[in-house]
Amino acid sequence: MVLAVNIGNTHITVGGYDGEARLFTGRLCARAGMTADECAIALDQLLALYGQQGRQWEGGILGSVAPALTAPMLSALRRLCASRPLTVGPGLKSGLSIAIDDPGQLGAELLAAGVAALKMDPPPAILLCADTALSLMGIDRQGRLVGGMILPGPAAAVGALVQRTAQLPQVDLDERPRALSPLSTNSAACLRSGAILGTAAMLDGLLAKLRGELGENAWVAATGQLPEGVLEAMETPVRRCDSLILDGMYAIWQKNRR
Repeated sequence: MVLAVNIGNTHITVGGYDGEARLFTGRLCARAGMTADECAIALDQLLALYGQQGRQWEGGILGSVAPALTAPMLSALRRLCASRPLTVGPGLKSGLSIAIDDPGQLGAELLAAGVAALKMDPPPAILLCADTALSLMGIDRQGRLVGGMILPGPAAAVGALVQRTAQLPQVDLDERPRALSPLSTNSAACLRSGAILGTAAMLDGLLAKLRGELGENAWVAATGQLPEGVLEAMETPVRRCDSLILDGMYAIWQKNRR
């Protein structure tokens, strides 16, 4: 059995695997300054929540875009796993060809998402990974990750706007209103509609441009913390794959198991 842990800028996602079965997935808050002990406690409590506490974990794999949390979480994983945990990055076989200027700059979550997407369906494909930022990455017909775009996520954009204006309220983009209208009638509804409908329209436009480069048959895999309302408002067909990154990390662990 294997533990996969992905540290993003906002959340830490955790998954457990046994053979071809995914045992569970869970999510923690990525809090700056966590110690190795705090990481271990958080993992232990999450495992207990999903009935996985006390299992013997053969191995583990860590992906991280938050350097300050990488070492503490790696130390916590060492306490849980029988073998030394792997870290996604240079030196590990992934099976994904990376054709960008500096492959070392590619985030662990995007590498893992690309690996998992290629197992799902043939390319061309587009990865839509949402955390604090929205990342759009293209995989061409030859299975090469060839580049993409990074832009602010809707929650980050709204947060910045609220901080810089005197009268706009903070809104919960995950709240499910009865309807979203481009003609909203109060400040909170206007802000929510602008964030949801605006993000959806922006993504539709960017995905159209990416398909123009990759081919009109490029399919889209979406993962991460993108509000459900955005996906519902989009016109582009998108496959929601909540465990895409963790599944890709597990596939990388399988390729590099000793």
